[in-house]
Amino acid sequence: MNQDLPLVSVIMNAHNAELYINEAIISVLNQTYKNWELIVWDNQSEDKTSQIVNNFNDDRIRYYLSENFSPLGEARNLAILKSKGSLIAFLDSDDIWLPDKLEEQVPLFNPKNVGIVISDSIFFNAKGKSYQIYKDKKPPTGFIFKQLFPNYFISLETAVVRKIALDSQDHLFDERFNMIEEYDLFVRISMDWELDYADKVLAKWRVHEGSWTWSKEKEFPREKRLMLEKYISTIPNFELDYSDEIAIFKRGFSLDETLIEWKEGNKSSARKILKPHILDGPKWFVLYLLTFFPISIYEIIQKVRGSVRPE
Repeated sequence: MNQDLPLVSVIMNAHNAELYINEAIISVLNQTYKNWELIVWDNQSEDKTSQIVNNFNDDRIRYYLSENFSPLGEARNLAILKSKGSLIAFLDSDDIWLPDKLEEQVPLFNPKNVGIVISDSIFFNAKGKSYQIYKDKKPPTGFIFKQLFPNYFISLETAVVRKIALDSQDHLFDERFNMIEEYDLFVRISMDWELDYADKVLAKWRVHEGSWTWSKEKEFPREKRLMLEKYISTIPNFELDYSDEIAIFKRGFSLDETLIEWKEGNKSSARKILKPHILDGPKWFVLYLLTFFPISIYEIIQKVRGSVRPE
């Protein structure tokens, strides 16, 4: 191992992860870049997670069992406190890295103002359906706060972060958040640090029913409102300086609320939420018209466009 290479601390949060964690850990062991440590933070699993992790005989893997079950933001922070690396990477226990991920991304930190490096990724489900997230449109790079805040585009399993960029924040993951904890953190980092991008598929994000993304989706708009309130109260002149971005951000969680109401059969409520945005462009007008029909029509359109959902 070349000790001159920066140590990468891989943060893996797990809760009842026996179905997938073995594959996730193997994908770290298979990295061509070898100077890493893997911190597995077990958030009070009640299955065979600990047994599976402890079956691996590698000193770079360190397992911690949380004393109490904690919100995901807090659990991520507790895991980071155990890290020793100058770079922090994230791989949840149901996701996968390709072997050259770290080798491709670590060199992109050579400019000292780069705080986050991401890559392309594949979203996939149990039936083999998949979607490449940046295939048709590459993400912006550099100082990208104005793009990232209203239209978040980072997938956590791709992200590697400079540790001093994390340390520059007055708090790490916001412990009030379970759904958007990384959204909030990376947006805050992007105010002062640049983002770079490795234009290659280097990770895979597993789409399944057990993921909180699907099972607790009602939390998204509530947490986004809290995030906006925090920025308005803590960032000087935020409402004045970023009024356009705030408008787009608000429209985004209006869409979240529309879809929630629509799924529950409350089509009139869905239209009421969406109505202020129908003149924002053809997409929003068409979406408003679609709410007169069952949401299955919308879901079919999303599938045709390549969206991958649990199946």
